[in-house]
Amino acid sequence: MPAYEYECPDCGVFDAQRAMALRNEPCGCPECGAAAPRIIASAPRLAALAAGARQAHARNERSAHAPMGVGEYRALRHPSGCSCCASPRPSATQRAASGAKAFPSKRPWMISH
Repeated sequence: MPAYEYECPDCGVFDAQRAMALRNEPCGCPECGAAAPRIIASAPRLAALAAGARQAHARNERSAHAPMGVGEYRALRHPSGCSCCASPRPSATQRAASGAKAFPSKRPWMISH
């Protein structure tokens, strides 16, 4: 469970480990027992979490801010013929010196724009 900071009106600031669902509810002060509202003085400390939960948080942060690079996609297994990993096909378009296009392997009745 993460530790959150609360401020008692009489005793001052203290930390309490609570479930995330209870984080915004007032917590009882360990000194006097009065209800203390949560303050946000720093980020919640997640170091007290179990190792698996910490790794899940790290994985979520990494996927949100650092997407996979080009080399990492190639390591994934794709079916043969997928277009994301294959080299681009050569173009059937031929260009003349004047800039006109020709499609010798295509249908001769198609007009280029």
